[in-house]
Amino acid sequence: MATRLRTAHTAELVPAELRAVRALLEDAFDGDFGDEDWDHGLGGIHALVHDERGLAAHGSVVQRRVLHQGRSLRVGYVEAVGVRPDVRRTGLGGQVMAALERVIDGAYALGALSASDDGAALYTARGWQVWPGRICALGPAGVVRLAEEEGTTFVRPAAAGPLDAAHELVFDWRDGDVL
Repeated sequence: MATRLRTAHTAELVPAELRAVRALLEDAFDGDFGDEDWDHGLGGIHALVHDERGLAAHGSVVQRRVLHQGRSLRVGYVEAVGVRPDVRRTGLGGQVMAALERVIDGAYALGALSASDDGAALYTARGWQVWPGRICALGPAGVVRLAEEEGTTFVRPAAAGPLDAAHELVFDWRDGDVL
């Protein structure tokens, strides 16, 4: 199966491409991919893999901020990773992640993502590590602990170097699912 990988900023994608990405993600997540999920995946760099049938895989990396141990770190946050059901487990997710990891490693202090049970194996195999400490968000009323995100948030230290799990990660607030 011949594939073609393309990376592009959201601003470079034409409406038809954005519609194709949204349709792929809705299919990949069995209809459980809402407007807020879509919004979280926009505004950054997209990795798109096409095959002879069209769009086969997608992922994006968007900039976020995380407070850790008295520092505000620029984070490349991975969003909207999905593979068309008929080509799952063929390496396309790995192609998407390799492209996004190049962006993270070159432009961010660290990478982060929140993994589904299905996606966790891909990230672990690529060297991403489950964050063993507390996860929080800086909300309108202050810092809020996100215990439900603990155990599913993965990090990829880049320019920031090692992080200390004794200190929480406090992500910037956003609408919908906070992480």
